[in-house]
Amino acid sequence: MDINIESGWKKLLQSELETDYFKQLNSFVNDAYQTTEIFPPRELIFEAFNLCPLDKTKVVILGQDPYHDVNQAHGLCFSVNNGIKFPPSLRNIFKELDSDEEVDFRMPENGNLEQWAKQGVLLLNATLTVEAHKAGSHQKQGWETFTDAVIEKLAKEKENIVFILWGAYARKKVSLIDTNKHSILESPHPSPLSAHRGFFGNKHFSKTNNYLQSKGYAPIIWDLPQVQKTLF
Repeated sequence: MDINIESGWKKLLQSELETDYFKQLNSFVNDAYQTTEIFPPRELIFEAFNLCPLDKTKVVILGQDPYHDVNQAHGLCFSVNNGIKFPPSLRNIFKELDSDEEVDFRMPENGNLEQWAKQGVLLLNATLTVEAHKAGSHQKQGWETFTDAVIEKLAKEKENIVFILWGAYARKKVSLIDTNKHSILESPHPSPLSAHRGFFGNKHFSKTNNYLQSKGYAPIIWDLPQVQKTLF
């Protein structure tokens, strides 16, 4: 695969990109794209990094796997392309935002979260590729080692980042982060299976902005652009 990744991230991760495990992962991913249908599109594998440069990163939201149905995944965790029906977890994320009185948010018409990424929210999946219609099919091939290194190196390189960890899988990543330098927000996952156990009402979005502002950073504008309808 082409390591098409923003220059700041590439410098931070260069030693990781040169490891034997990453070279093996690269071969696996290249073979997969040549022989089967893989998501996201090859040129969007590292889109989370390219839309959120290292020097602008101030929030990390961690997902697990890219969406595995057609036209959903575009390189950002929980985000879908314009015009795609909201997956259940994303719908619950929007419900939580809508219920947080400290956040200005209107239920959007599209589930594309690019505007969050461009403000400094790294929307990082633990696994960056997946075979069509086969959830988890690219797990344990090396991606998790790579994205763990991303979290660990980012946490060492910077300070005052908000790490948002939803669900048991993401919460295990606390061990990679110096909690004295950063803010950690944890709760159950927004999946319908667990959202009512503590995801709803966690107020992670307003808590993120309160922390950022306390450190002198601009808050994230969570409200997403509304589609402009043409009137004839």
